Amino acid sequence: MALIRERDSKRLHIKSKLMGETLVGRSFLESLEYGKTFRVLPDVNVLKIGGQSITDMGARAVLPVMKEIVENARRHKMIISTGGGTRSRHVYAIAMELGMPTGIISKLGQSISEQNALMLTVLLSPHGGIKVGHDDIPKLGAYFAQGCIPVIHGMPPYGYWEHPPEEGRIPSNRTDVGAFLLAEVIGAKQCIFVKDVDGLYSDNPKLYPDAEFFPRIGAAELLEREQDDLAVERVVLELLNRSQNISEIQIINGLKEGSITRALNGEHVGTIIYQDKTIE
Repeated sequence: MALIRERDSKRLHIKSKLMGETLVGRSFLESLEYGKTFRVLPDVNVLKIGGQSITDMGARAVLPVMKEIVENARRHKMIISTGGGTRSRHVYAIAMELGMPTGIISKLGQSISEQNALMLTVLLSPHGGIKVGHDDIPKLGAYFAQGCIPVIHGMPPYGYWEHPPEEGRIPSNRTDVGAFLLAEVIGAKQCIFVKDVDGLYSDNPKLYPDAEFFPRIGAAELLEREQDDLAVERVVLELLNRSQNISEIQIINGLKEGSITRALNGEHVGTIIYQDKTIE
């Protein structure tokens, strides 16, 4: 890029299309051209281990999931992302009663997710498990080269700067969002949500056994249904249709032996939610 000098102040500028722009003009932003997105770790799978659905169930749920992850570690590179679960709900309830703002509630949720990350890391330690933080993303390549299984807490690092939600004060960007954004920024191969249900239904299948099962559905279509309950955070669906790298996510039942293995192998297990809005 060429350098130009202002006539009056003699200040130097780097000549570019963005020079002097506010970066908020709609027509200007629409006119910008980008290079192809660089996928940092395109052979890595992000596995989000549900807090309430898996970790909170203790040994009977966690140990088989850890066993299956270890069995697949030599064939598939994985980053394990953790949810908060029941303890995060408990701390949210206390914080809400005390009048805490959304940013504080977000930080509290992060601490619970991090507790779960620590526990899973310890269980995976004999097999290369290593606890990483958000600032360790540039080190992931080196960890994989050494045969590690990185474990990261799922709460995205908005923290005190968490966006005010449309309603109430519970953070909209929680651990499902964090796992998705991690997969997006590294250009991951897959983003898999490991839950305690077979996938996505028209309603909560634990309360409504006759609820319709969706093996495959578009993100925009799902949002338009305005279901009262979902197996994944709604913001994930909004982000999926803006994504440059991740075109679909998969929800599987981690309590069913072999589901993780099949999903890692590229099989259609559970529910696939796909990008159904064209990204230019």
